[in-house]
Amino acid sequence: MAPNRYTGRFAPSPTGPLHLGSLVTAVASFLDARAHQGRWLLRIEDIDPLREVPGAADLIVRQLAAHSLEWDGPICYQSRRGALYRDALARLADAGLLYACSCSRQRLHALGGRYDGACRARRDSLHNSAPAGALRICADGDGADTLRDFIQGRAFGAPCAGGDFIVLRRDGLVAYQLATAVDDAEQGITHVLRGADLFDSTPRQCYLLARLRLSPPDYGHVPLVLGTDGHKLSKQNLAPALVATDATANLHWALRWLGLDPPGELMTGKPADLLAWGTRHWSRDKIATQPRQVQKTPNRNPGKKKSV
Repeated sequence: MAPNRYTGRFAPSPTGPLHLGSLVTAVASFLDARAHQGRWLLRIEDIDPLREVPGAADLIVRQLAAHSLEWDGPICYQSRRGALYRDALARLADAGLLYACSCSRQRLHALGGRYDGACRARRDSLHNSAPAGALRICADGDGADTLRDFIQGRAFGAPCAGGDFIVLRRDGLVAYQLATAVDDAEQGITHVLRGADLFDSTPRQCYLLARLRLSPPDYGHVPLVLGTDGHKLSKQNLAPALVATDATANLHWALRWLGLDPPGELMTGKPADLLAWGTRHWSRDKIATQPRQVQKTPNRNPGKKKSV
């Protein structure tokens, strides 16, 4: 079903709590949706149980609520959408686009990041038996070549830069690229605003959507927030979690990071007041296009910290 208005989304993985870097992305996508009188959906991308942290999904929901980042409609959980992914895989297989890959991790590492298509000769084997190994898609032809990032202002390039890519892992779990592409289409997402670390995923997701005869959304990527060590703020790097009593200060900091200049008096207001101000003053043109290092963290509210 074709979407009839702007629909954005925030799609965190429950591998740990939200931090300042993820807050910047959430605020950017939220404000872009609200400034365009659109909807903002929440999707929990919980398709990799081995990486998930128990309780992280519920914690993320509480953190967003504490920062007044209110989503529209029910929360979408990828772990409950297996039938959609199996249907997409079947359609790609019927089109002769998938094949089983049994290459070892050692061999893949030696290739240096670009798969050489060594297992393509096995394309017909899927019709005869269950796949032995991961499933890859033949990444030939156009994908996001003509699309441009509405924040970065540059084209995404061809989907085959890294060779044929995995859509179903050897452990039977659906790969991120397929699940995200399918969900964006099924949910009617018109605009994806996310972190710049996912810029290179866009051509692959557009390629999958094209092969499934689905329309891609518009994509924009905000610059990464780097820690004082120069590395991306991330759960893997143990970035400090957001806490409830810092919500107003966190949002004030995030707005400034996104190129806005909220008045100081809002520091004593409610989180919703900051987001309302941000919606009125939102401008994509003010967002920087290069990653920046954290120089000063939010001014914390005094008193005992409250976990979210």
